[in-house]
Amino acid sequence: MSDLALSIAMLTVFALTGGALWLLFQRRDRKRGGLMLLAAIVIAANVAIWVMPLPG
Repeated sequence: MSDLALSIAMLTVFALTGGALWLLFQRRDRKRGGLMLLAAIVIAANVAIWVMPLPG
């Protein structure tokens, strides 16, 4: 089940990053683009924490 959650989270990171870059480069809504990029960074950091091996 956790593999599915991690996969969905990473797909969300890619979708948010793509949408954010599109909004930023088209200069349509820079605030939403920045927030989408921030959300993608937060989700990617969470995935990185989840897959970190435990000591011992």
